[in-house]
Amino acid sequence: MLQPSTRTGDSLLKTLPHWSKRPGWVLSLTLCMALLWLPGAAASTLNCHKTCICASNIVSCSKMNLTTVPTGLPLYTAVLDLSYNEIERLRSEWTPIKLLKLHNLLLSHNGLHFLSSEAFQHVKHLRYLDLSSNNLQLLDEFIFEPLVNLEVLLLYNNQVSQIDRSAFLSTINLQKLYLSQNQISRFPVELVKEKSRLEKLSLLDVSSNKIKLIPIDELQELPAWIKNGLYFHNNPLLCHCDLYTLLAHWYIRKLNSAVDFKDEYTCILPGPQKTQVGVFDLSGYIMNCSTFKESGEEAFLEQRLILSCDTKGRGMLKTWMMPGNVVVTAGSNQTAKVLKDGNLQINPVRVEDSGTYTCFGMSEAFNETIYVVLKVHNFTMHGGSESLNTAYTTLVGCLASVVLVLMYLYLTPCRCCCCPNKGKARGDDSIHSSMLSVTPTHEDPALKAELNRHVAFIDSKDLQGQNGKLNPNGDDDDDDLDAEAGSLMKGKRKKSVAESICSVFSDTPMVV
Repeated sequence: MLQPSTRTGDSLLKTLPHWSKRPGWVLSLTLCMALLWLPGAAASTLNCHKTCICASNIVSCSKMNLTTVPTGLPLYTAVLDLSYNEIERLRSEWTPIKLLKLHNLLLSHNGLHFLSSEAFQHVKHLRYLDLSSNNLQLLDEFIFEPLVNLEVLLLYNNQVSQIDRSAFLSTINLQKLYLSQNQISRFPVELVKEKSRLEKLSLLDVSSNKIKLIPIDELQELPAWIKNGLYFHNNPLLCHCDLYTLLAHWYIRKLNSAVDFKDEYTCILPGPQKTQVGVFDLSGYIMNCSTFKESGEEAFLEQRLILSCDTKGRGMLKTWMMPGNVVVTAGSNQTAKVLKDGNLQINPVRVEDSGTYTCFGMSEAFNETIYVVLKVHNFTMHGGSESLNTAYTTLVGCLASVVLVLMYLYLTPCRCCCCPNKGKARGDDSIHSSMLSVTPTHEDPALKAELNRHVAFIDSKDLQGQNGKLNPNGDDDDDDLDAEAGSLMKGKRKKSVAESICSVFSDTPMVV
């Protein structure tokens, strides 16, 4: 245990030897004042633990072969280093007193495999916690609940395979989370996606795990300041072009997560060989993924448009420049204005708003420039839809007309009611192909009776003609036709079948 020095009072009297010659009441007053001052003096001169090294408010117990956390730690301890020991279990009573000033706790390289759910109840003001290089396997939901001030958490090089979805729910100030070199097989997307993410988290490292699939669609929607610190290299990812497109976009934007570890983003090709290739090589002969190109923005007249200044630095000061190097200023009569979040609003959109917009992001660490190309269509969104509908209707109408004409020319036989020329020779209406005779008018009962009994087929034999119209000069060698068939041919038309109009709309059924 840490003990106060027993020579404090003696040293105090030795520093004032001439006081012993004063009257008795003066000496008594001096001793009383010393006793009142002694507790504070003792607290400020506590000796450090015999196995630890103290430097101001830093207590270092590293590499001391400890199996438990030393007791009696000074209340003023701000940094406690317990790394490289043999502390395998961190129980709730590892510190019986509250260390309200402790903000850095280092427990790496201990073989630690158990963490009590109340292990951090007495150190609620931690901002930096190092649990790396241990044997932790499971992160329970309440284990980090007291650490509302935690900013950096190191959990890399453990055996973590399961992470409860609410394990970090209370760490609302967490900025950096290192989970690399574990056994994680599920990407913890809830930590970064909209509505469930930690608002201050700017770095999430899940590299060197066992993750095969990542939620590409959700990662594409993330702001650049999150993607800039999102690391998932050295995982057995499955190869596909969407993965290449995602990382190629990040690389073009010069995001640190893609630029710094470009060669370490690999994937497994489909097939029994399980060949491992680089993700950035998928655009070549391997999978022939199309080369990624940044797409611009499109807009229509009179709509309200917002251009995003998606910088990779959070909280940057953003200014915009319109096409023609015109700076967007507040209070001007421009249709564009900069919103509070740094994005640019254009309302309403005009044709002259087309062009390249430039966003300048500035911070103490670095500056960034983003270009956004805008193309404005020369019609409103509603008007464009009407034009499309009109064109579609016109096309359908044309196709319907063509179909009707073809039916009219080749499929419809002629009704006898449309054939006023009954005196022509029988061969004039003969067609090369066999044709069903259509029911004539019902004025002649005898003819109607004949039609109810027979169907006549007419053979053109050697007659020559064009477009289905027989040669009128052909020979009359059809004397062997049935008399009934001859009676059917009494009504002849002067024009060819192709020139008959009423036959197209004939609704009289054919007699079979």
